Amino acid sequence: MVNAKFSPSLMTMDLDKFKDQITFLNKHVDSYHIDIMDGHFVPNITLSPWFIEQVKRISSVPISTHLMVTNPTQWIDQLIKIGSDYICVHAEVMNGIAYRLINQVHNANLKFGVVLNPETKIDVITPYIDLVDKITIMTVDPGFAGEKFIDNTLEKIRELRVLRNINNFGYLIEMDGSSNKNTFEKIQKAGPDIYILGRSGLFGLNESIEESWHEMLEDFNKAKSQIL
Repeated sequence: MVNAKFSPSLMTMDLDKFKDQITFLNKHVDSYHIDIMDGHFVPNITLSPWFIEQVKRISSVPISTHLMVTNPTQWIDQLIKIGSDYICVHAEVMNGIAYRLINQVHNANLKFGVVLNPETKIDVITPYIDLVDKITIMTVDPGFAGEKFIDNTLEKIRELRVLRNINNFGYLIEMDGSSNKNTFEKIQKAGPDIYILGRSGLFGLNESIEESWHEMLEDFNKAKSQIL
């Protein structure tokens, strides 16, 4: 089993407690996950590059931007300028521009991630899998918080681990969607490197972010003990 890294999804945080929550999480998390949605790729509109700038004012924790957009080329320059540590694009919109995007991000000394929807097979990213720094497996349908967990997505996490070991690839494996006490055990069995935590797994557990964090760790470690 891999050592877990945690990445809170900031679209599910309590924005009226923005500074207090970020200040606490800065001491505990491995990265922040920031969703940008355009209302076209998914039927929702969420965070923005401006939001990333506000986080960076009070945090040095790495930021991973998840672009749920139809036209990622419209966003890359701005995210590079801001300095998003990871820029992650859906495989479903990368056909014909994949190498250009990857090179553009790497030339800026930033890291490139690719995201796969639940229905998208790993074969789609085979041509450039050796070039990406992170692969995110959506374990729910994208676009909204609170979606139902899709169990068969975990097989892609297992497959990515095997491919990485056989080929000595360098990508991290991340899961995104409904990571909480009800799913921790089966997710851990699949073995991603990074767990994205949303409202059901972190921010909605308690009024206090400190209490929520400790409750999440207790749930996570309890699930881990069931496997060991």
